[in-house]
Amino acid sequence: MSGPTEPITAACPGCGAVLAEVPGATGPRHPGASRACTELFAETLHGSREEAHTDVRAAALVELADATYAAQHERDPRRLTAALIRLRAHVHDADDAQTATVVDRAGDLPPVTAERPASWTSTPADMAADLDVVDLSALVRSWADAVWADWSPAHDEVAVIVAGSTASA
Repeated sequence: MSGPTEPITAACPGCGAVLAEVPGATGPRHPGASRACTELFAETLHGSREEAHTDVRAAALVELADATYAAQHERDPRRLTAALIRLRAHVHDADDAQTATVVDRAGDLPPVTAERPASWTSTPADMAADLDVVDLSALVRSWADAVWADWSPAHDEVAVIVAGSTASA
């Protein structure tokens, strides 16, 4: 009789979180993330996603979480730029209508050229680990702030992209 086997773990290529791989998992995977990270993020936000259709606070929370996840995991330069614009808007309490207009034009905007952070202060795994003691909205906001801070080399570049987009709109 053999004992329990050690779980197979892998680092997420996007955020670096080391997570147990679920044998036989076949769910969708974000292109810049491990399947385990994608599934953990989806499970963490599941309830809020269901509420988002009828609750504006839940919808805003999901949008912020999605932008934060994309800022860590997105490999498409234009989508990454859109995610960083959304994060910047959150941190600066920017006008949502203006941000939406800029993000809608992300395909026409220059991509951010700053290098991705080599490591992250916080990941979806950190957020999920604290769910039993901290409110999800506080965790998402803290994670978003940390990811935006990790992208500090891109702050000026994102500000220029936003300013150029709003001037030409």
